[in-house]
Amino acid sequence: MPYINVRGVEHYYEWVKQPSVDLVKPVMVFIHGWAGSARYWISTANALSDQFDCLLYDLRGFGRSQGKPTVTQASESVTGANSTQEKSQAIQELTYEIEAYAEDLVVLLDELKLQRVYVNAHSMGASVATMFFNRYPQRVERGILTCSGIFEYDEKAFAAFHKFGGYVVKFRPKWLGKIPFVDRMFMARFLHRPIPKSERKAFLEDFLVADYDTALGTIFTSVSKAQAEVMPQEFAKLQVPTLLVAGEYDQIIPAKMGRQAASLNDKVEFVLIPNTAHFPMLEDAPTYLRRVREFLQVATPELQTS
Repeated sequence: MPYINVRGVEHYYEWVKQPSVDLVKPVMVFIHGWAGSARYWISTANALSDQFDCLLYDLRGFGRSQGKPTVTQASESVTGANSTQEKSQAIQELTYEIEAYAEDLVVLLDELKLQRVYVNAHSMGASVATMFFNRYPQRVERGILTCSGIFEYDEKAFAAFHKFGGYVVKFRPKWLGKIPFVDRMFMARFLHRPIPKSERKAFLEDFLVADYDTALGTIFTSVSKAQAEVMPQEFAKLQVPTLLVAGEYDQIIPAKMGRQAASLNDKVEFVLIPNTAHFPMLEDAPTYLRRVREFLQVATPELQTS
């Protein structure tokens, strides 16, 4: 499997491509959400690979990517690091803040020698992408944020969420994935329409293998008072043409949160996918792909061959 060293951490990545008469296709980068992996983006990438070379990767600490590096790995990743203090600093910079994951992305692109890309990001990954768009707008052609939005800070609700989330992350026995129908129960809150069993099982497997510190740390950084204050500002600052896709019945990031975010900036186009929840790209792939292609101003395969 292909891995690449990003700030001392081995990141899994893969390409989804189709042969083309064109010498070069634009690149679309896919970013997954909390406790997931690039695996649930594969069907979408396959569908778009007629027009794009699709790059999928697992965020640090999730899927097949490592969590924090060892001191040795950090040392090797810091060019010209001549002191223990410099090497230690390299490790300390790898926090679970959303901004840190945006910095991981720019290093990944640099390592792969990619200058300007399209980005399609989901859920927590969409927050990472929003930060990336604002810090490196020259690196982004267009962006798609799937199931993203802004929320208001509620101290009691956030405290309860963090407590429950901590329990969920702690209690993840590997045998859980072997219980019949547990994948269906696990995904029930995320879905409005059924998705293939293979997709449900893959997401459960990714949840069970997610790095403990990463899974817990990103719960606290992605759902926090700081994020509630920062994300509206980030959406207001966007200069990259952006499509924000919401699922009508999403319980994780309700559609109204996406609509509120989009209302802050005329660069953001809001689209609601009816009868879907937190995975519209899997629950209603034809509608999702049609709206994405319209935004990207690329033809559907049917139109190309007619």
